Amino acid sequence: MKFENNKSGNGGVLTLNNEIKEVGRLTYTIFPEDNKLIISFVLVHPEFEGRGMGKFLVEEAIRFARENKWKVYPHCSYARSVMMRMSDVDDIFLKN
Repeated sequence: MKFENNKSGNGGVLTLNNEIKEVGRLTYTIFPEDNKLIISFVLVHPEFEGRGMGKFLVEEAIRFARENKWKVYPHCSYARSVMMRMSDVDDIFLKN
């Protein structure tokens, strides 16, 4: 599995790909003046659901945010529920 970050301007798409095709994607928007990354949407293609792929995408977005010293606001309800269950994100999790 490989992540690809296609950043364009203040937004972008993180994709997770296996050897053959895209497994899922996460869209985000960056507000650099607020040091904030907003997770807008997480999608895992049906044939890969139920294997933790969505969580991998959220974890990669968190890693990207930490690398850039941004906080993370999960607008996407799935990303929010994943982050609520994580114990190591209190330093960057914007809950509202």
